[in-house]
Amino acid sequence: MAELKEARVPDIGGHGDVPVIELLVKPGDTVAKDQGLVTLESDKATMEVPSPFAGVIKELKVKLGDTVAEGALVAVIEATGAEAPADPVAAATAAPPVPAPAPVAPVAMVESGAPVPSRAPVAEPGQLGIPPMRFEADAVLPAKVPYASPAVRLYARELGVDLLQVTGSGRGGRIGKEDVQAFVKGALSGGVALPAAGVGGGLSLIPWPKVDFAKFGEIESTPLSRIQKISGANLARNWAMIPHVTQFDDADITELEDLRAALNQENAKAIAAGKAGKVTMLAFLIKACVTALQKYPTFNASLDGDNLVLKKYFHIGFAADTPNGLVVPVLRDADQKGVVEIAREMGELAALARDGKLKPEQMQGGCFTISSLGGIGGTAFTPIINAPEVAILGVSKSETKPVWNGEKFKPRLILPLSLSYDHRVIDGAAAARFTSYLGQLLADLRRAML
Repeated sequence: MAELKEARVPDIGGHGDVPVIELLVKPGDTVAKDQGLVTLESDKATMEVPSPFAGVIKELKVKLGDTVAEGALVAVIEATGAEAPADPVAAATAAPPVPAPAPVAPVAMVESGAPVPSRAPVAEPGQLGIPPMRFEADAVLPAKVPYASPAVRLYARELGVDLLQVTGSGRGGRIGKEDVQAFVKGALSGGVALPAAGVGGGLSLIPWPKVDFAKFGEIESTPLSRIQKISGANLARNWAMIPHVTQFDDADITELEDLRAALNQENAKAIAAGKAGKVTMLAFLIKACVTALQKYPTFNASLDGDNLVLKKYFHIGFAADTPNGLVVPVLRDADQKGVVEIAREMGELAALARDGKLKPEQMQGGCFTISSLGGIGGTAFTPIINAPEVAILGVSKSETKPVWNGEKFKPRLILPLSLSYDHRVIDGAAAARFTSYLGQLLADLRRAML
């Protein structure tokens, strides 16, 4: 006989309160194993919740606009075929043990009467790189505690936002991440002062000008995409909180470009058949950057309070332009891969990014980011550091220039480099050495083997 089974949200990279943006099935539909049931949209990617077994949808437990987390019930399915045990005894044997529910922590009641779960003990704020908050007994009275989840509270503290100043848009005035982001946008555009705990003061900005643009001519107003909204808040925070300095340099890639063209020519048939990825200059850049990071480990680090965390792994992020905005896929263990493998994996990640199918874990764990505008144009720019990293490399369009070789001018292909770095961690001399060494690697990649 058929058995009713539950389909739940799988591991989604630790994200909570992820909205449901699309229902892919309805009650009565027959689904195959791994067929999508609903579509979720996290910070910078969409993902489908697959059916863990084949069967018939008996009931959907979510609706459009609901927010879910890992383990949330999505649907009840009447399993069919091999998925359904033949009898109740078999069903009991086949069913995995249900873990005992975790102990419920004490809750604090807020003004709306809704319970707010308390957060498990965590490391001291200074150990996580989060500025400590001054304790005031009056501020923690039940009537004055903001209605927000622990994750939102931590997020607000990372941005230096006082939740008492934020208006919640959720049920009962509950504050979500979107409300915190909207508050930060208002602070940066409308003059609201953000308290920056532990850094000696907040932003003090004059109000953003209010203009009736329509009185000057025809206009069209379009909403920002979800990616633009989230990226905007993160970029504004990074630019305001990190002391950026940018080091500019040039690299001679004449021979490297010849090698790239030769490799693609040799593998033209495999590339055309889809059996190999086209080698791009960015793949060589990733390989060269890994060697430079190994020589200068301070660039492969993150600030954690008063400590500098030096990473022994080399996960490189690269900015990918998509129809919905900029995302940063992360290529993992780049030090263990050759240029051809890096090019192939980059192509796969870029395709997922364009289709909005990157998983959260495919955008996490980066050590260093490369933003390449070489295929578009420009001579130099100032990329914004992707916190918690401490440096980012910007690459502009290469150009053939006359270069003096001691006897005469010769045409050389020159690649402009723009390295932005966190001046709290890296000084100007170190940045100049980094870009100089990177230029040497790009001029003769055999140095990477030394």
